[in-house]
Amino acid sequence: MKKKIDTQKIQECIREIIIALGDNPEREGLIETPKRVAKMYEEVFEGMNYSNEEIAEMFGKVFDEDSFFETHNNMVVVKDIPINSYCEHHLALMYNMKVSVIYRPKDKIIGLSKIARIADMVGRRLQLQERIGSDIADIIYMVTDSKDVGVLITGEHSCMTARGIKKSQTLTTTTTFTGEFKSNDVLRQEALLIMK
Repeated sequence: MKKKIDTQKIQECIREIIIALGDNPEREGLIETPKRVAKMYEEVFEGMNYSNEEIAEMFGKVFDEDSFFETHNNMVVVKDIPINSYCEHHLALMYNMKVSVIYRPKDKIIGLSKIARIADMVGRRLQLQERIGSDIADIIYMVTDSKDVGVLITGEHSCMTARGIKKSQTLTTTTTFTGEFKSNDVLRQEALLIMK
């Protein structure tokens, strides 16, 4: 069952933050800000309304291709899916993120656009980059029944580039591998070469 983001509570809290910052929430430029931020949060945090299981159900359209998999042992890769997310430590934007997903189909093939939709929805949560990868892998497994999934993510974190150490254009790369991609070094290296 879909949860509901409390936009009214967000508006109240943003108004209090404006006051705490020493500004006047009633001045012309800020009077609509709490409502705008609440609307933005409802959009950018939409994934918080759903569990991984619910996302798998939403984007779980698959094609059964038994005859194909009897004779082929192929890998499917969708590369450089652009997503954004928000770091749960600072509520800071994680941006310019590129997600690449690889899996070895068993009996089911997921629609390619569904992989991008899964990555996008998982990003729409308070997240860690590492968890984005494991959530995507988990959902791909739920949808396809394939234990062999890999996720490569590279992105910039504004908590590093815009504050603190302020090192612009610093990239963070994370990998998640399950099944044979995790246990077979040669297969994992092949997957990494394909995903990069």
